[in-house]
Amino acid sequence: MAAHATNALANLKVKDPEAVKASAAAAQANGNGTNHEAEDSDDDEDDNKATGEGGGDGAAKKKRKRKRKPKKAGGAASLATKQSSPPRVLLSNLYPSGEYPVGQEVEYRDENIYRTTSEEKRAIDRANNDFLQEYRYGAEVHRQVRQWAAQNIKPGQSLTEIAEGIEDAVRALTGHQGLEDGDNIKGGVAFPTGVNLDHIAAHYSPNAGNKTLLAKENVMKVDFGVHVNGRIVDSAFTMSFDPMYDNLLTAVKEATNTGIKEAGIDVRMGDIGAAIQETMESYECEINGTSYPIKAIRNLNGHDIQQWKIHGGKSVPIVKSNDQTKMEEGEVFAIETFGSTGNGYVRDDYETSHYAKRQDAPKSRPALASAQKLLGVINKNFGTLPFCRRYLDRLGQEKYLLGLNQLVQQGYVEDYPPLVDKKGSYTAQFEHTILLRPNVKEVVSRGDDY
Repeated sequence: MAAHATNALANLKVKDPEAVKASAAAAQANGNGTNHEAEDSDDDEDDNKATGEGGGDGAAKKKRKRKRKPKKAGGAASLATKQSSPPRVLLSNLYPSGEYPVGQEVEYRDENIYRTTSEEKRAIDRANNDFLQEYRYGAEVHRQVRQWAAQNIKPGQSLTEIAEGIEDAVRALTGHQGLEDGDNIKGGVAFPTGVNLDHIAAHYSPNAGNKTLLAKENVMKVDFGVHVNGRIVDSAFTMSFDPMYDNLLTAVKEATNTGIKEAGIDVRMGDIGAAIQETMESYECEINGTSYPIKAIRNLNGHDIQQWKIHGGKSVPIVKSNDQTKMEEGEVFAIETFGSTGNGYVRDDYETSHYAKRQDAPKSRPALASAQKLLGVINKNFGTLPFCRRYLDRLGQEKYLLGLNQLVQQGYVEDYPPLVDKKGSYTAQFEHTILLRPNVKEVVSRGDDY
């Protein structure tokens, strides 16, 4: 999720959440092992009971004990050995040991090379096992969901169908449907799914009633997050259906990989940005016979991630700068880069969907009753995690826009409008989450796809 924020709001009709609840119940039954097959009764008797007929000395036939069938435990979910399509199998059922796949581990360089073999650093790392398993759980959910999405997203689908398909899968695999107070804070969707087309670089998620369809000519950035106990995995990729855009996607993917390579403990942010820009702007892309230089979008950045906070406070620029801020041991970063065939600069436009409660929100209560009620819903269901209008609709909230507007205006909630370059341009994004462990750098969200 891009590090950027301003104001823009609009109104949209709220939908009935009953169908959502029914779908959640179905996913719960499939993923969490709540279906149990019928078992044979302990009191079964043989059908051929003794009748006493023809017994000259009164002896009756003995009852034959029927061999009981072994009871089946766990139902269909316990038998799952691979993920379903669409993804609905709870991930912990696929990894009963509680140990999840390790991301790409990269040794530190230069003055930090000693960390690789330092027994002290290894001991500190081992003490962080719970932290690592939570991150790896979320990362494996992200990999399975995005790989399914990349294989199944096709032109003609609505952006709402695409976004909700991803979110439903994340909820099923984490086991957090988010319909009860506090459940989404424990785990599940970390922020609204961005489905950003063409010149829209970030923060576009459909609101209720959105009818936009994906077209073959579109370049779509898919940006979604998974969290387990507030450990947020933030990763994004770009899709296109025309090889004409391949150079744009390659430039941005390679720029992100450059940023990951350069990132590390004690590395200065400005140096990372310079390396990213050099890689990205070495490419150009020919679109419909015209060649365009690919520009790094200079007012979008990567960022550090803290528990339940998608933007922790540090920024990772994607262009050269004099920022002397250093990365530090134990920090988590989203290394994301954006490239454009346009101006290489974004502004706010279109209807807002993304919101998040501010860290410095006032302690006093809002004046408007509807704003007070809505703030309570936000606190119970999202805390400081970003949310969108569709998530409020899903919780059964109605006529909340006046209250939401007041929460934004009075500083309780921050709004994040879509960020766009000039119309007619194309933008791309790739992003990974990295853990600066004491002894090694782990690209926790790395997969076979990117």
